[in-house]
Amino acid sequence: MISPILEAKSLACERDWRMLFEHLELSLVPGEMLQVAGPNGSGKTSLLRLLAGLMQPTSGEVKLYGSALNDHRAEPRLLWIGHAAGIKGLLTAEENLTWLCALQKPVERAQILQALEAVGLRGYEDVPCHSLSAGQQRRVGLARLYLPGPDLWILDEPFTALDIAAVAQLEAHLAAHCEKGGLVVMTTHHALSVKPQGYRVLDLGLRGV
Repeated sequence: MISPILEAKSLACERDWRMLFEHLELSLVPGEMLQVAGPNGSGKTSLLRLLAGLMQPTSGEVKLYGSALNDHRAEPRLLWIGHAAGIKGLLTAEENLTWLCALQKPVERAQILQALEAVGLRGYEDVPCHSLSAGQQRRVGLARLYLPGPDLWILDEPFTALDIAAVAQLEAHLAAHCEKGGLVVMTTHHALSVKPQGYRVLDLGLRGV
């Protein structure tokens, strides 16, 4: 039996005195991709933030590799990329990635340049990010997916601001990550064309509270 990477046990989330969801159970193993769906206000981003340890649940718990999520604070074992680009405009693309990676696992400069090349930004490494387009800024943040790091990726609307070619590339990269034994949990309004074998959907709009 394959041990789960990420689990949610009787998870509940209340925001602004309104229960978004409760009694939520999840068990996600290597190779899976979970798309969290539902209408606006159903708690999609809140669930992702709970799973990433950025919020505390109203009740229930989240486990990572079999132990409480808080046990992994000293050594982060997941990669979170939120809805915003998550970069600093005054820093260059290379400086942003160096800074972001230093928060988890420092990488070599050559690896950063390879990651920027993978997202079509080779030659932009010395450009301050405030000078880049919204799509290019998004790709700077997504370049982290091409660097060594955790197997668990939690992504909130990763396709935002990307053009058609970048969307296709990211779809393929996410599916390949899962096929290699990684785990992706994400929200997206984008209809995926490429899905790994372990793809499934959790629709919060279909859950009663």
